[in-house]
Amino acid sequence: MSSSIRPTTIALATIGALATGFVAYAVYFDHKRRTDPGFRKSLKRESRRIAKAAKQEAEAQGAQQKQAVRDAVTEAQEEGFPTTVEEKETFFMNMVGQGEALCQSGESGCPSHEHNVLMQTSESTHIEAALCFYKALKVYPQPGDLISIYDKTVPKPVLDMLAEMVAFDGKMPIGNFGGGSGSDAGGSTGAIDD
Repeated sequence: MSSSIRPTTIALATIGALATGFVAYAVYFDHKRRTDPGFRKSLKRESRRIAKAAKQEAEAQGAQQKQAVRDAVTEAQEEGFPTTVEEKETFFMNMVGQGEALCQSGESGCPSHEHNVLMQTSESTHIEAALCFYKALKVYPQPGDLISIYDKTVPKPVLDMLAEMVAFDGKMPIGNFGGGSGSDAGGSTGAIDD
C-alpha cells in the first residue's frame, strides 16, 4: 500500500476550503453591511443607479417599439389593401396564416443566443406577426368579431402590439379592444373604408 493521498480526499479538502471561504466572505459582507454606514450608503447608491439604468433602458426600448409599430402601420397603409371581395379573401387568409406562423416561430427561441439578441428577435417577430394580423383586420368586414377571435388565440405580446397598431390607425371602428376572453369586442357592423 502506498502512502499517497487519495484523489477523493483532495477533492473533499478543496470543496471544504471553498465552502469555508464562501461562508467567511458572507459573514464579512453581512458584518460590513450591518456596521459600516458608508458601506450601506454605497450599496443603496449602487442599487438606485442600477434601477435607474434599467428604467431608462426600458423606456428607450418602449419608445423604439412604439416607433417600430408606427412605422409598420404607416408602411402598410402606404402599400394599400385589396379592394375586390376575392382579393380581400385571399389577402385575409394569407395574412392570418403568416401571422400564425410568425407567432409559432416567435415562441420557440433558440437558447444558444444571448438574451438581448433573442429578445430583439422575438420582439421583431411579434411586430411582424401583429402587422400580419393588422392587415387581415383591415380587410375583414366585421373587425370587432375578428378582434374577439384574436383575443382568444393570439399571444398577449402580439395582441398588445396589434392594439397599438389599431390605436395608431384611428380609422378602424372596432369598439372595445382586448377586453379579455368572453368579452364583447363588437362595435362595427359594416365594412372598413380605406
